Amino acid sequence: MPESESKTASKAASEATSKPEPGEKPRTPPRPRSADNRRGAIAGLIIAIVILGVGWWLARDLTSASKMQDCLMSGRTNCNVIEPAR
Repeated sequence: MPESESKTASKAASEATSKPEPGEKPRTPPRPRSADNRRGAIAGLIIAIVILGVGWWLARDLTSASKMQDCLMSGRTNCNVIEPAR
C-alpha cells in the first residue's frame, strides 16, 4: 500500500508542475543570470582600467610639476627641459 501511495504522490506532483491551475500562468524555470554577471564584471574591469590610467597620468603630471618647482625654488632660471632635435 505505501508503494501505491508514493506513485500517486509522485503523479500528483508531476501533474502539478506540468499543468497550471486555470487562470494561472505556466511556470518557466528561471534562466541563469551569468550574462548579467559577466557584463558587470567587464564594466568593473573597464572602470578600474580607466581609473588606473587617470592615476598614472596624474602621477606623471604631478611629478614633472614637482621637479619644475624644485628647480625654480633652487634659484635656477633654465629649468625647462630642452630635447635635442632629431
